[in-house]
Amino acid sequence: MLDRPAPDPALEARGTAPWIEILSGLGEKGPACIRLWTGRQLWLLDVGFGPEPTSPFQPEWLEGADAVFITHDHIDHIGGAEHAIAAGLPIHITAQTARALPGGADLRLIPERGQVMIDGIKVTTGRNGHALGGVWLHFALGEEALFYSGDWSEESEWFALDMPPPAGTALIDASYHLDPVPQSARKAALDAAIEQLDPAVQVLLPVPPSGRAGELALHLMNRGRVTLDDTCRAALLDGLQSGGVSPGASQIVPLLEQPFDPSARFLICDTPNADDGMAWQIVQAWRESGALGRSGAVLFTGHMTAHARDVAALGGFFTRWNVHPPLGDQQKMLARLGAKRFAPLFCRAPEAYRGQTGFPAMLSGRTML
Repeated sequence: MLDRPAPDPALEARGTAPWIEILSGLGEKGPACIRLWTGRQLWLLDVGFGPEPTSPFQPEWLEGADAVFITHDHIDHIGGAEHAIAAGLPIHITAQTARALPGGADLRLIPERGQVMIDGIKVTTGRNGHALGGVWLHFALGEEALFYSGDWSEESEWFALDMPPPAGTALIDASYHLDPVPQSARKAALDAAIEQLDPAVQVLLPVPPSGRAGELALHLMNRGRVTLDDTCRAALLDGLQSGGVSPGASQIVPLLEQPFDPSARFLICDTPNADDGMAWQIVQAWRESGALGRSGAVLFTGHMTAHARDVAALGGFFTRWNVHPPLGDQQKMLARLGAKRFAPLFCRAPEAYRGQTGFPAMLSGRTML
């Protein structure tokens, strides 16, 4: 086990009152990492990397940390976990999400929905509607509690969502910023984009297996032959067996019983930016054969890295599929929580929220709870 980083001098006078400090993820679609001082221990909420390669996890974020909490297995929330493991930090995580960790982790399993006492603090968790095994976190700290959503969605037909208890301070997923477009409109736009293609054109949909793979498959099942690569099928089977999905998700079972069919109309494959896995193999094959942009099109539905944009320029397009909350759902969540202050995470220009109705005061800098 490696030695932990030397304590940050700025943390030496921590005080006895709890506070939070957003290290990364405010003002950018960047790695998620938040410091939470409980009055006794320093906890890190998520240890992300990227999603762009130019936004790595910073090992100095671990300075003085006593434990790590990880909300779900997407790289911008879990990608720096190897540093926490090397430092010997205990990692609080669901059993499902823990499957994505490198070996050697000091696991402290938390429920996907329930309560657990950690160092005398009640921590409540609930399924986040965004990723298999993914949770939001609620800490009974300060006068009115702290809520950290990680990523969440209220619109998924695949993932289940649990509603959190009230919290005066809320750190929420605002990846879509002020965009108000609901999923119903996203579905209509995706269908219209597909209808504009020649029916003989194959459509590759790069996805995170534990993310939108299931809901896209459900949506496309009645629009042509759908197939899923082995990685996606395994993740979706896990979802059905774990109980972390919505009741209607069982409609996908026939697809999961069939092997990957490279001749299908819709190819749902790992990875989300087509930079690895089966998605990248198909892009390479199409490019080498001249099919890319002709008989094969790549449909991106989520955040696009520079690599994904390069692929799209050669033979693809983008139409968003909501996996984060649009503006109206952000407002509803804050109202349900009764939040008096909040931070809009994972978006540029958070200051734009200051002029919006239906939002409480915004956090700035280190904030006492």
